[in-house]
Amino acid sequence: MNKTVANAEEAIRDITDNMTLMLGGFGLCGIPENCITALVKKGVKGLTCIANNAGVDDFGIGLLLQQHQVKKMIASYVGENAEFERQLLSGELEVELIPQGTLATRCMAAGYGMPAIFTPAGVGTEIAIGKESRKFIVDGAEKEFLMEYAFDADFAIVKAWKGDTQGNLVFRETARNFNPLMAMAGKITIAEVEELVQPGELNPDHIHTPGIYVHRIFQGVDYEKRIEQRTVRKKN
Repeated sequence: MNKTVANAEEAIRDITDNMTLMLGGFGLCGIPENCITALVKKGVKGLTCIANNAGVDDFGIGLLLQQHQVKKMIASYVGENAEFERQLLSGELEVELIPQGTLATRCMAAGYGMPAIFTPAGVGTEIAIGKESRKFIVDGAEKEFLMEYAFDADFAIVKAWKGDTQGNLVFRETARNFNPLMAMAGKITIAEVEELVQPGELNPDHIHTPGIYVHRIFQGVDYEKRIEQRTVRKKN
């Protein structure tokens, strides 16, 4: 039951070119910094990355974009990354933009073993082009819904505050974000944590992700915990 590995390099050892990865986080909050750094060093290419956003130019998934390691980005928000914009406009990067709720629900569906979900988000917009739709009776009226497929990711890579050697995870405040959903959804889930403890040290009532979803876990180092945009009040 001990799922610990020594470090990020060992955790990502079998991630190879052209794989699909889920990466937890929201903005720069709760992102798997150590694993991203290890992926950059390893130099894997042709990746499809599923994440809420694409990081910034010099941090998070932005580091993978800088090295042209990402073939396709599936995300909800990408507005803070100039290199992402450049690659998109030049045709170097394939991009699929998804409403944030749809992104979350497609992660959840993968974790639950559901092949697809129906959602009203995106009906009548460019998001609906080429997708199957179906009408349901909701509150006595007919309403159209898009069919969206569950994600199919080779690996889910998440970051938690605390975890134990059996893979049980605790997330801290808003750093929880997409991490628990993605932890459920990957064929192999890698978790990096700020503090790794022994079984029994975590309060069972505080565990957000049960260890059954996690395949590898390690204690990370040197977390920067950047602030994406800092705003301060002007002096009077």
